[in-house]
Amino acid sequence: MPKSNDADVAESEAVPLLDLAKPSLPISFPIKSLQDLKSRSYFDSFHFQFNRSTVPLRRGSDDLPNRPRVLVCHDMKGGYVEDKWVQGCENDAGFAIWHWYLMDIFVYFSHSLVTLPPPCWTNTAHRHGVKVLGTFITEWDEGKATCKEMLATKESAQMYAERLAELSTALGFDGWLVNIENEVDEEQIPNMKEFVSHLKKVLHLSTPGALVIWYDSVTVRGNLQWQDQLTELNKPFFDLCDGIFMNYTWKESYPKLSAEVAGDRKFDIYMGIDVFGRGSFGGGQWTVNAALDLLKRNNVSAAIFAPGWVYETAQPPNFHTAQNKWWSLVEKSWGIVQTYPQVLPFYSDFNQGFGYHVSLEGRQLSDAPWYNISCQSLQPLLEFNEEDNKDIIHVTVDAREASFNGGGNIAFRGKLKGDAYFTTRLFKPHLQLSSSPITISYSVKSDETSKLGILLSFSSPSQETKSILVAPQDSIRRFNDMFLQCLATSAQTVSEWTVQETSLVMDGHTLTEISSFCYRPENSTKSAEYVALLGHISIKDHVQSQQKPETLLPASPWVIEAHNIELVQGNSGSKSLRVKLEWRQKDLEDSAFPKYNVYAENVKSTDLRSRKVLEKPISETVFIGVTHVPVYYVGELVVESDVKGVRFVVQACGKDGSWAKLDDSHKLLVELEGLSFKDSS
Repeated sequence: MPKSNDADVAESEAVPLLDLAKPSLPISFPIKSLQDLKSRSYFDSFHFQFNRSTVPLRRGSDDLPNRPRVLVCHDMKGGYVEDKWVQGCENDAGFAIWHWYLMDIFVYFSHSLVTLPPPCWTNTAHRHGVKVLGTFITEWDEGKATCKEMLATKESAQMYAERLAELSTALGFDGWLVNIENEVDEEQIPNMKEFVSHLKKVLHLSTPGALVIWYDSVTVRGNLQWQDQLTELNKPFFDLCDGIFMNYTWKESYPKLSAEVAGDRKFDIYMGIDVFGRGSFGGGQWTVNAALDLLKRNNVSAAIFAPGWVYETAQPPNFHTAQNKWWSLVEKSWGIVQTYPQVLPFYSDFNQGFGYHVSLEGRQLSDAPWYNISCQSLQPLLEFNEEDNKDIIHVTVDAREASFNGGGNIAFRGKLKGDAYFTTRLFKPHLQLSSSPITISYSVKSDETSKLGILLSFSSPSQETKSILVAPQDSIRRFNDMFLQCLATSAQTVSEWTVQETSLVMDGHTLTEISSFCYRPENSTKSAEYVALLGHISIKDHVQSQQKPETLLPASPWVIEAHNIELVQGNSGSKSLRVKLEWRQKDLEDSAFPKYNVYAENVKSTDLRSRKVLEKPISETVFIGVTHVPVYYVGELVVESDVKGVRFVVQACGKDGSWAKLDDSHKLLVELEGLSFKDSS
């Protein structure tokens, strides 16, 4: 396995030494010793409940597809950088991935003994149908000693396997990459096999579709000898698990030879490609497609290691553009491997997990920069075009532009003649429809000369392709002859955005593509730049479309509580409130909603009775964060000396992009009078 640079490892480990049992801003962290793994101390940490992924793997994704697959192994500056902050941080320039439609498996990697994926990666990967694995790694002399202890007996090997299975099940990810990069005493190899086979057995029982993937390193003779192909020295481990991640220094003939040895399990061979190019076939970097093309021809799977190369080496002109360009190479070689949406409701506001503001229905809640990969919505499958082509419309997610919801959008900019139109794909669904109507809505921000519709493509039971244009009534007449149908929308203006909506029935058809449709008004002579922002797309069935925001809140009562309350005296007379907020429905054990917005309101009056939160100007009810679990830690909420209490508001958000009204949301008042101060030092 390629080694991270020393500086990268140092950066990832430059975390203050915390007492993990005490309240603090929630972080993700690895387990670094067998003793900590054995003792289950992780579950006693304050941070455990924040680190659970709450997004289940998309329905129908338990079994891997019977084709060559793409595994992507995250290796970014040693791991646990901006992504370690579970509730997000303010570095909008953190590393992110949004090309989930080009992969099947995502591995979170670091050089610690037990690498637990931060929940942000599991949440967004699962949303897109991608499985997530943690890493169990032993290295160097310390690793040899670790293996000696772990494999002392058959029982100890089984116990440590059970600890790993327990962790992945509790935290909601899908299994483990096992990487033993040190020599193992040959007499302990039977116990190493027991460790691998027992891990697979226990995992498969607790998590259907879970994976154990072996890294090509130590052999069945206990020697550290990377084979770079499937041989008699590593095949016994391959036979015990769900796949093998082959070392990255393979030769041109090795994929074909490995496929022959694997037989009907050839898709379980993941040939490593180091994007940094360190001895990797084809050189990685901007020629990564050379290796991918060869693997595709030989009908085996690919394991892409360290795609963060684009970010770490600051490829020009900027990360966003370079990232899109690099992943376009993967798409050209391998094609799209994930189709979504597959079920309703479908909703996307194109949020990439970082940005410069947060909006709700076009109204800006915050203008602070932020980073939280858990907030990624389903990502559009945008095609990459070089920016220097001035004669087309460029389509990008532009977090600096206005947002309808969250912090994203799709921006369309470029030249468009008056009688021309422009289409580009947004999503590749596989959505089978019935006789029940579906409702499509989308939001647009543009001037009167830049029009935007949505083009829907369907496959009929006889495999015939049909297209329907959804667009405003006043401008679609001239397109009637181009499509099966042109459906006029009803429009509503919301905070400078126009929300378009219509319904249709396509019984027995399958929705196969969602595209944008850019055009000018009829008889337009406009020659200026075409500019339009798409804020969101939503598709609901008839029942879902009838639901109102207030129906988000269930009839069963909620319990919302404050724990670990601390008031900290700061400099110059200020004070800060720290508190853990926790909520649940009395009749439900698990969270009923995928996301919650959290707000705070200072109460200065001695009258602390409940009131509607929006009776005063909105500036007094401040958005403070987002959480995907029913718990939120307020780390440093600065309050003025005359504040008597802080009222917290928890706003539930639905899968369909809806949200409860603030007035109907659950509230908790934390009174400050009588709290003793804690020294800020």
